[in-house]
Amino acid sequence: MTTSIGRFPVTRRLVLRGAGFVTLAGFGITSFAPAALAAANDKYPEDAFRQKDGKEAIRLLYGRTAEPSDQIKLDAPEIAENGAVVPISVSTSLPNVTSVAFVVPANPNVLAAYYKIPEGTMPDIANRLKMAKTSSVIALVESGGKLFSAAKEVKVTIGGCGG
Repeated sequence: MTTSIGRFPVTRRLVLRGAGFVTLAGFGITSFAPAALAAANDKYPEDAFRQKDGKEAIRLLYGRTAEPSDQIKLDAPEIAENGAVVPISVSTSLPNVTSVAFVVPANPNVLAAYYKIPEGTMPDIANRLKMAKTSSVIALVESGGKLFSAAKEVKVTIGGCGG
């Protein structure tokens, strides 16, 4: 079915495309604009990602040391058959989590991943890390202005970072 508005033919497909665009634009204005504005104010932790020393990367990222917590659940394999793809995940019952980071001290660059957690978001993260060799994986969780950690040793049988 085709109708016309002035000289322009209007098809059902054109109307649906227009409605979809308006809907997506509406979501973008209401949902994504505040997040984009907040992200523009956050500085990317470039210096921390370039570090070769774990303690220095943590200091640059958080400005303090972490204390171990049993409220952080870090899942990682005991033996990783391929260091190029080591599956890990972290979840926590700590309240008011604002960030999560993964540190692998034996990697050439020790800070493997860093996540800002928006308020009201469940802190449950899964990732695949590249590991150069056998090392501990440290999950850092910032909660309520304090820094907590959990660690697990992962044995790598085939190198991932250039190995």
